[in-house]
Amino acid sequence: MSTVERRTSSPSLAEVHAEFWRHPSPYLLGTCLVAAITGRVLAGAGSWWELAIPVGLVAVLPVVEWVVHVCILHWRPRRVAGLTLDPLLARKHRAHHADPRALPLVFIPWQVQLWLAPAWTALAWLVTPTPTAMFSLLVAIYAIKSAYEWTHYLLHSDYRPRSAWYRRIWRHHRLHHFKSEHYWFTVTSAGTADRLFGTAPDPSTVPTSPTARNLHGSV
Repeated sequence: MSTVERRTSSPSLAEVHAEFWRHPSPYLLGTCLVAAITGRVLAGAGSWWELAIPVGLVAVLPVVEWVVHVCILHWRPRRVAGLTLDPLLARKHRAHHADPRALPLVFIPWQVQLWLAPAWTALAWLVTPTPTAMFSLLVAIYAIKSAYEWTHYLLHSDYRPRSAWYRRIWRHHRLHHFKSEHYWFTVTSAGTADRLFGTAPDPSTVPTSPTARNLHGSV
């Protein structure tokens, strides 16, 4: 029986949490997070200003989510010098829009995770002045990515919102998938970067898009 077929109409948080760990992405992110934490501990005492690293990343997260969602995930395939440019992330995201209830399509593809791990490490090494700062940055990156992955998964599960915060982002994300793919791009927040970039209109003024489940009308 498939994952989708096994889903119940109103699972408990414990049930959806158990399902979360049946997919590879949480293990890949968790391994990277544990490695980053271990490196940070072994690196020794750092500077007080390193506390600004996670604070700064959380502050810019809505903008990062918006930019990645618009520019990478909603990338339209195009021909350049005889080659078709259609990254895996964009292809997987089109499949995700076509079937928002298919849980395996909710997660960051494991192939992308494998090359992102060394890429994040190299970037952290280049932009930080000390080993402690480098590991502080990596810990913050993987903690935030893990939180994002859990939130996005939860939004696509059958778990129903209880807190006011979760109800807001749940509705916000459902509008993106079922009302119009041209708006409501943030995932872990509602009314933040979308308001900044003008993509949080009154839903009553937006017609239902015929391509919300078929991005770019590609099928």
